[in-house]
Amino acid sequence: MTSRIDAVLDAARARLQRIEAAEVPAALRRGAVLVDIRPAWQRGEEGEVPAALVIERNHLEWRCDPTSDARIPEAVGDDVEWIVLCSEGYTSSLAAAALQDLGLHRATDVIGGYHALPDELRSAALV
Repeated sequence: MTSRIDAVLDAARARLQRIEAAEVPAALRRGAVLVDIRPAWQRGEEGEVPAALVIERNHLEWRCDPTSDARIPEAVGDDVEWIVLCSEGYTSSLAAAALQDLGLHRATDVIGGYHALPDELRSAALV
C-alpha cells in the first residue's frame, strides 16, 4: 500500500517538469533562479551552493510570490523559472508544487537534489 505522503509526492511530481542536476548550469545561464530550501544545519553539514539563493522552506511561498509584501527582488512575476533544491529531491518537489499553486507555473525542482549537483555548483561539500 502506498503511503499518503508518497501519493502526494507522486501528484506533485506529475505536475512538474523536473530537471536533471546536470541541466542546472544551463538553466542558470538562461536566467533561472536556483533556490536552496535546506535548513542551515543541513547546508552546514552538506555544503553550500554559491549560485543559489537561500530561502528556507518555511519562507519560500512568501518570498517567491510576486504579490507578497515579503517578496524578494527576483520575484518579478509568474514567468520566473524557479528551480527548488533540497538535499535529495523530495521536499523540493512538494515546494515547487506549492509555488505552482501560487501561479508560478515555471517552478520545478532538481532530481536528486544537492547530492546530484555537478561538482562545479557545490562548494565546501563534506560528502
